[in-house]
Amino acid sequence: MPRIAIVEDDEMARAVLMEHLRRYESENSLSFTIDTHTEGSALADDYRPVYDIVLLDIEMPGVDGMAVARAIREVDGDVVILFITNSPQHAISGYRVAALSYVLKPVPYSVFAAEMDRSLEQVRRRERHHLMISSGNEHHRVDLSEVLYLESNRHRITVHTRSAEYHFTGALKDLEAELTDKGFFRANHGYLVNLAHVTAVRQSTCVLTGGRELQVSRPRKKAFLTALADHVGGSRL
Repeated sequence: MPRIAIVEDDEMARAVLMEHLRRYESENSLSFTIDTHTEGSALADDYRPVYDIVLLDIEMPGVDGMAVARAIREVDGDVVILFITNSPQHAISGYRVAALSYVLKPVPYSVFAAEMDRSLEQVRRRERHHLMISSGNEHHRVDLSEVLYLESNRHRITVHTRSAEYHFTGALKDLEAELTDKGFFRANHGYLVNLAHVTAVRQSTCVLTGGRELQVSRPRKKAFLTALADHVGGSRL
């Protein structure tokens, strides 16, 4: 479910964007999680990379949209930023913060829908390289290249990355189905390993980046070695 932020100080403009999003949902059989912010500082001061798309007004009192975009880009290089503006003169500045595009007010639905098509296509391309994790009110978008392995213990999943751990409730078999074609392999009942981080294979274990050693079950070892060889060979093409 795509997560979208509307950052717009004008109540009528916010209502129009919300109406457009709901219409787009209905016409495309989609469902969005939508947060609204009336001030740029509300998003910029404590931004976390949980959004897929940010609809961002440029002309706002206090912290303007361009400053918000710069703050976002300091911690999130992937979120799609779509500027909503009264003036086309901001277009060049938008490229400096890697905004996908800008839309002039008043925003006609046909233009909005076309930009949403582009935005969601970019989100879909990005999702091939990320794992979305939700636990309670916490949401994280984790770069798969940073994931060492996933561990399951009584339906409690721990995602081990180079620098952090994330916990949520889930089934490892569901993650296996999602991640197998992205370079992950089920080394044993409790671990799903990122093959890109395997640095050595021993008699009954594999060694990961940083020295962590995980058990490879005997019934899975042959398939594990085959998957590892295919992954290494494919990465060199």
